[in-house]
Amino acid sequence: MVHQLDLIAAGSSGSGQLLEVTPLLGVLMAVLLAVAVAVAGRGQLGHGKAVLRAGLRAVVQLSAVALVITWVVHSLWLTALFVLLMFTVAVRTAGRRITDEPGWSWAWAALPIGGGVLPVLVLLLATGLLPGKGITIVPVAGILIGGGLTATSLAGRRALDELTQRHGEVEAALALGFEDRDARLEICRTAAATSLVPALDQTRTVGLVTLPGAFVGMLLGGASPVQAGAVQLFVLVALLAVEAVAIVAVLELVGRGLVRRPVHWRG
Repeated sequence: MVHQLDLIAAGSSGSGQLLEVTPLLGVLMAVLLAVAVAVAGRGQLGHGKAVLRAGLRAVVQLSAVALVITWVVHSLWLTALFVLLMFTVAVRTAGRRITDEPGWSWAWAALPIGGGVLPVLVLLLATGLLPGKGITIVPVAGILIGGGLTATSLAGRRALDELTQRHGEVEAALALGFEDRDARLEICRTAAATSLVPALDQTRTVGLVTLPGAFVGMLLGGASPVQAGAVQLFVLVALLAVEAVAIVAVLELVGRGLVRRPVHWRG
């Protein structure tokens, strides 16, 4: 697997293409976004505007990234700054998704995301499995940070939702002599743990239900199926590690009361 991660980014420069980039592709994307907005808005989901904003933001952000990524990846300093930007956005997104507590309480999300992602990246770079090049660091860091973001957001929301809905049980545990931390964890641990289910399902069904981006990108870039499969397997296992660490860290923050909901949430 040494240096095979170079091939993750090679799909875009290889002869193969997953989709033909034509005006028709843009039209179809607009139609699909309109369908998503209509269904999410009228299907009693209440997220029509959120879907529209997310789609438009994706267009703007990917356009901007496409313009800067080609020169960012040629400098390790710029690569480091770009990864830091990704991390910062992930922390703010996850933190705001978890709690509406005023101030900087959302910044606690840096611990679960960073605690999962940083050791994996350091290990990859230290062992030489991940070449010290921007073209490989950026996509791998993005995959890991994205996994940490998802796990942190889901675990935090589910833990705090559980504490809000079962506040009486927390009080009962305290009355039985539990410490504050232990009482909270006793109630919210199971709900937060379900945040690992999407990663587990993705790993269990890989190759049977989905063909992940790293796998497809490497094949399009000219890698053999064995090489592509080995790297994709590593990515999935790394994501499991990142997300498991993130969930445990979020639980600890919630248990200690460092991440919480404003008083009005608790009625």
